[in-house]
Formats: sequence, structure tokens, C-alpha cells
Amino acid sequence: MAPLTTNARPLNADERAVLEHILSAEFDGASQLRSQLDRTEVTGVWGPGSVSVDLQVREPCEHAALPTELVPVDAPVYDASGSDVGMILVWTDRGATLAALEFAWVTDEMPTSLPTVVDGRLSLPS
Repeated sequence: MAPLTTNARPLNADERAVLEHILSAEFDGASQLRSQLDRTEVTGVWGPGSVSVDLQVREPCEHAALPTELVPVDAPVYDASGSDVGMILVWTDRGATLAALEFAWVTDEMPTSLPTVVDGRLSLPS
């Protein structure tokens, strides 16, 4: 399914917090991706009610040089009881700029919100 296009808008507080948490990890290209956050806009939503979004970074910006399109950070998401409910994936455009924020869930119900950072890990509110 193609993403639903939307008027470009700045990251909301939840999107930015999740991206900041994941990009706080140290890996080659992390500092360049962190520097892009102030220039990153949401350009599409993956479907009705989805919290996964397409991103675009306004130029000029410092490009990363990741060897893959997926940011190399494990970011599992847990519910209030500690059960694994999915993971956050951050995608890049050819390893250079932020391209998507995905909440890949493993539950029966699609999540209706992004997780928050609680004690250094991503958790869904109860």
C-alpha cells in the first residue's frame, strides 16, 4: 500500500522524541542523522490511523554514509507489563538522510501512538 500523502509538516513531539532516542546510539553516521532532525518533515502517513510516517530532510544538510538504508539500532517496544509489542525502525534514503519512521508491531492491534522513553527503553503507555 502506498503511503497517504500529506502536506509536509514538522515532526511532532512524539516522533522527535523517538528519533532522538534511537539516534542517541553511537554508530557511523549517527551524528549526521542527529543533525538533520531540525530540518526533517513528515511527508506521508503509512495508512489510516498509522503512526509510521515518511520523512524528508530539507537541504542543505549534512549527509550520513550508512552502508544500508536501515539505521543499525535495535529498538524494541514493550508494554506496561514488559511484553514485547514491536520495534521501531528508522529508514534512510540510500544511507544519507532520514526517510521513514516505522512502528513494526507484533500484536493483533495496530498501535495508535508512538512509544515513550521510560528508563532508557521504548514503552507504550498503559
